[in-house]
Amino acid sequence: MIRGLDVGRQEIIEITVTEDMFASFEGVVVHPVYSTVAMTYHMEWVSRKIILPFLEDQEEGMGASVQLKHLAAAPLGCKVILTAILLELRGNKVITKVTAENHLGIIGIGEVTQVILPKEKIAMRLKEASSKKEIM
Repeated sequence: MIRGLDVGRQEIIEITVTEDMFASFEGVVVHPVYSTVAMTYHMEWVSRKIILPFLEDQEEGMGASVQLKHLAAAPLGCKVILTAILLELRGNKVITKVTAENHLGIIGIGEVTQVILPKEKIAMRLKEASSKKEIM
């Protein structure tokens, strides 16, 4: 990694809730609000923005863990701001704290862990996984 990635670094994304972000299963909308699945995706995205300027050409970040609590609803058209703050660097692990909030306050909190690996190692692992497609 390129030097300069420091604890406290933060990134922000702003999204507007759309129908494709609703809580749904097998095409059936369960609740017409911002889903936990969409929130997880956006928490990973804003955390990824923390590492992007610091990755070297031969490196890539991979999601390793997402822990979140979905605290309140955000309906269609609602603006949600997600903020990631770098909490800890532990070897090749990057750990961020993420909050999601709308006009009423915090709607979600979480922690995202990413692992920085050489692209060669990732490609090798993907190749190994692809060769072991058998279902147990």
